[in-house]
Amino acid sequence: MASSLSFLLLILLSLSSLSAANVHRTKLLRSSLISGPELRTNSTGSPTRFFEVARPIKLPKTKPCSYLALQHDFARTYGKPPVLAKYTPPSTCYSQRFSKIVLEWSATSKGRQFDRIFGVWLGGVELLRSCTAEPRATGIVWTVKKDITRYYSLLVKSGTLAVSLGNVVDRTYTGVYHVKIKFHFYPAEDEHLVGDVGNSRNSVPGYGSNADLILPISRNLPLNDGLWFEIENATDPETKEFRVPLNVYRAVLEVYVSFHENDEFWYGNLPSEYIEANNLTGFAGNGPFREVLVSLDGAVVGAVWPFTVVYTGGINPLFWRPITGVGSFDLPTYDIEITPFLAKILDGKLHEFGFSVTNALNVWLIDANLHLWLDDKSTKTAGKLLTSNCLPLAVSSALDFKGFDGKFLTGVSRSISSSGWVKSSYGKIMTTWKQEFKYSNIMAMGNHANLQIIKQLIHSNESVVAKKGSSTLASIRVYRDFPFYLYSNSVDQGKDTTFSTDNFTMAFNERRHRDSGSMRSSSSLSNVQNGQGYMTVKKHLVVSGLGSTQQVYKYDGSELCYFRNVSSSNYTILNDDIVKGCKKGAEPHHASRSNRWWPFRTRGLI
Repeated sequence: MASSLSFLLLILLSLSSLSAANVHRTKLLRSSLISGPELRTNSTGSPTRFFEVARPIKLPKTKPCSYLALQHDFARTYGKPPVLAKYTPPSTCYSQRFSKIVLEWSATSKGRQFDRIFGVWLGGVELLRSCTAEPRATGIVWTVKKDITRYYSLLVKSGTLAVSLGNVVDRTYTGVYHVKIKFHFYPAEDEHLVGDVGNSRNSVPGYGSNADLILPISRNLPLNDGLWFEIENATDPETKEFRVPLNVYRAVLEVYVSFHENDEFWYGNLPSEYIEANNLTGFAGNGPFREVLVSLDGAVVGAVWPFTVVYTGGINPLFWRPITGVGSFDLPTYDIEITPFLAKILDGKLHEFGFSVTNALNVWLIDANLHLWLDDKSTKTAGKLLTSNCLPLAVSSALDFKGFDGKFLTGVSRSISSSGWVKSSYGKIMTTWKQEFKYSNIMAMGNHANLQIIKQLIHSNESVVAKKGSSTLASIRVYRDFPFYLYSNSVDQGKDTTFSTDNFTMAFNERRHRDSGSMRSSSSLSNVQNGQGYMTVKKHLVVSGLGSTQQVYKYDGSELCYFRNVSSSNYTILNDDIVKGCKKGAEPHHASRSNRWWPFRTRGLI
């Protein structure tokens, strides 16, 4: 610990040259609205299409069976029950065996409105967590397409579709969200590819197929809000009881997470000691580290260190027009392997999942889906938990401030692991689950707390290994890096008006390796986005400003490669280069283009 603290102090000393011009007013890190006609740049009056950069969904060549499941105008819906619709699978489709199922959300809006978080559930199982785009006077349109094939067993049955989008419409906030939700079912070209997986290619389909049953770990209807749980502080855990069938042989918990209000910009939250020493008001505290912990019957089974999603009104709203922030239209989910713990819950009794957030301020919205694989050749499986280790957080921190000028560094790490076996008709299978996390946040403040620099890196390694005797049935490894950088300078101009200059860089980098019997695949994703801008804000309305955004997206997979280099400035696309297909020799060129945008060296931060 002493050596770690010395390392942190050395980094703080290296930051001593940061002047007051190098730092961000945390209480201004909140969503803002575009005022209206002052920032119109499209004189034709046609709506602007907003989009999040993502790779296309790999679709079969078959004609989809599509239908409109819900159409609704979300106006005065804040604090109201979710909109409900009856869901039925396409029984009249020319085939009832599908290899791909896609959810399509499309929406239009016109006027002025904040960004709004929303969720889509089917039978209590969340299918999509997303953020709305902020409209303009001439109108906007956006579409989100999500591959939801992993919910196959749920989607081929009737149920209740629920959509929660809390919106306010009055004389100031005039934007109504006109929404359509469609489902597209693509019949399989090959009987072995139902659900987009080859069930016959693996002796244990639980490691090469979608779940047989999905249980909602969410709140029950009726509600006057979404089905998510609301966590308001670090001592406010939420729980949900559930019961599993007796013949489960694999279980995975998929967690949905979003953060709002005082923790919307948790990565920029100040140390509470700094806030108290300077008698500041209106600043979010508890420091910049957050962790979602998942427990089963009170014992921790996994964690989520979330990606820093910036919503469409965050930092400078002009950054996200028309290119939205990474993950803002389709928030990432996080899987936790529950299989080693099955022995604890295969008793036919009620058990309990719990969710808590370390250092949380209000509010975090969390729920989950429990994916279960059932042994159709057995009425009961059995198992034993062999090991379960959740090491305490290893935290190193250093604070160095005098008055409003300060430098802070936070370093955190944690390891979680478990192992256990389950005996089914497939034999006795041993599953080992591991998570390794590392985190660093370097922050500098100054000039009466109006200036801030943030340099943050989250790194995680996760693995699932399933063995039968000495043979490995499945090996799944996921490596992620979430670097984030923010520079902002804010000046109070009086009369409830501020002027700020902001620069950011963030990235979602991921490598996946999967080996399940004869099915082997790997993929890598580098999704880097940065921007530069300034704005004048009066009473939370942006009355003038500029936002420029650049993004390089590069995905290389076993069956799909996709590259996109796109940039924009105040609603206008400046360039958009797209390359589809895997081409030799392209990788070094693309990699160098994305790396040059990263404003500081990530090596050595942890």
